[in-house]
Amino acid sequence: MTSNELKRAKRAVRRRVLSARDALAAAELAAAGEAVAEVIASMPEVRPGANVLSFWAFGSEVPTSPIHRRLWAGGATVALPRIVEGDLRVLVYQDGDPLSPTSFGAMEPALDAEPLDPAELDVIVTPGVAFDLEGRRVGYGGGFYDRLFPAAPRAFRVGIAHDVQVVEEPLPAGHFDLLVHAICTPSGLRRVATPT
Repeated sequence: MTSNELKRAKRAVRRRVLSARDALAAAELAAAGEAVAEVIASMPEVRPGANVLSFWAFGSEVPTSPIHRRLWAGGATVALPRIVEGDLRVLVYQDGDPLSPTSFGAMEPALDAEPLDPAELDVIVTPGVAFDLEGRRVGYGGGFYDRLFPAAPRAFRVGIAHDVQVVEEPLPAGHFDLLVHAICTPSGLRRVATPT
């Protein structure tokens, strides 16, 4: 598959899956956030003192605020990403810290928030548009997480999604597209790839 064919295939996946995700009712979105938070907090990789990179959900994504509350209650350190000059920075986030809006609707920590070395991450709660049963993901097209993953070699990568975002057919992927180790939906946790 050529680079252009790969881009076209991913765009088609995004259109189809985002349409299904955007059709979910508000009550279903809220329930998904609580269900996913419960599962994430019970993972053995999420222990007291763990460094967890999450993200600020926007639109019809699984809400992440319940995840953050569960992580803090369990004694984990929560970090959020901030995009700076095309790169993803990992910044510690505590309840009530100042946040600023992004151009696409998410929130990110202030630039002067405490940085966290990606190599110190234990878990990366990973966004995505679609995931398949082998851990491939189609994101939003920026490549930020595929560039982050190698800098966080010990991190367990768990994608969070609504059930409609998990597809049975293999997703289009290039050599630079890295797998998540598990997918968490309101239906539960599916471990799909072995951490290396």
